[in-house]
Amino acid sequence: MYKSTEREPDISNLAERAYAHLKQMIFDFSFMPGDLLSEVELSKSISVSRTPLRQALQRLQHEGFVHAMPKVGWQIAPLDFTKLDELYDFRILIEMNAVKRLCESASPTPLVEALLDFWCVSKSRRSSDGELVGQMDENFHAQLVRAAGNAEMLKVHTEITERIRIVRRLDFTKKQRVNDTYDEHSHILQAIVKGRSAEAQRLLKAHIEQSKIEVRKITLGMLHEARQVKRGLT
Repeated sequence: MYKSTEREPDISNLAERAYAHLKQMIFDFSFMPGDLLSEVELSKSISVSRTPLRQALQRLQHEGFVHAMPKVGWQIAPLDFTKLDELYDFRILIEMNAVKRLCESASPTPLVEALLDFWCVSKSRRSSDGELVGQMDENFHAQLVRAAGNAEMLKVHTEITERIRIVRRLDFTKKQRVNDTYDEHSHILQAIVKGRSAEAQRLLKAHIEQSKIEVRKITLGMLHEARQVKRGLT
């Protein structure tokens, strides 16, 4: 007998909504690293049934944001700065390889030209929207790898980007880092256009390593503030 599947899209939409909601709470440190979560309590707090909630949690587990705890529930993944450092180092290798390839190109690709249009502008034309600049920064690095033309390299880079996003996005909560990012990206792009491979790779590596330092400081500060708030409410 045929069974209707009309409700399936509803479950999918609810799972997507639950996923986005939970992920934002993780990013905002509303859930602290190491916190234990109950499916029953989560289901009530975000108003979804267990099925879409479990789908959302499984997706977050695949991305490394939560861990399944048998007979307990779920745990927000503790922040592992050693692991984050390793991911940043891997990212540097991929992007330096991409930059080297781009410097060897006869002329800038359309993707690089689009980056030039956004990043190589006067200070009066720069965006002060930290959230937008954060999104465009992620796009900048992804487009460099995409423009290099290695699909497997891009796939791995995309996975790394997803895994470090929880801390990387914090780099743009500080106005000075927004301005610095414009300067650093502009210098990298200019070196690429001029075919200066060694310079472009050096600038790129310094840029990512500085970002790594800044996001660690900001993350630790936000964690401290979040813990203080929780102590004050208990």
